[in-house]
Amino acid sequence: MAKIRLTKYFNFETAHALYGYDGKCRNVHGHSYELYVTIIGDAINDATHVKNGMVMDFGDLKKIVKSEIVDVFDHATVLNRNSPHIKLAGQLMEHMERVLLTDYQPTCENMLADFAERIKKRLPENIKLHSLKLNETPTSYAEWFNSDNE
Repeated sequence: MAKIRLTKYFNFETAHALYGYDGKCRNVHGHSYELYVTIIGDAINDATHVKNGMVMDFGDLKKIVKSEIVDVFDHATVLNRNSPHIKLAGQLMEHMERVLLTDYQPTCENMLADFAERIKKRLPENIKLHSLKLNETPTSYAEWFNSDNE
């Protein structure tokens, strides 16, 4: 059977600040993120299977990414818990419900690595995460490839 790649697109709004950064991104600001999730696998070849001919139902992939990424990060403020931003996070939490504390600097690159781990652990055994692409702006993005991380 041929290996087939499927890609699903997601978008969400997230604010973050980069502690210690030497540019404007040290201030709290937001992005309209665009996430492309690509999986790879063999299509089901069983005429009696309800999902015959599919590598994975797009709806099933959507449920995983929505619950692990979009529902968590959309309209949240993401800050590094291992920085003085922890104080800011405490103040924000008094007024906002969606403040996320990460164990990493919330750069596009680090968020992407986090997303990969979250998605990989939820995929069926016969499906592999092939790649992720996260657009932070219309002209800037980061990519993660499974082949680079094996």
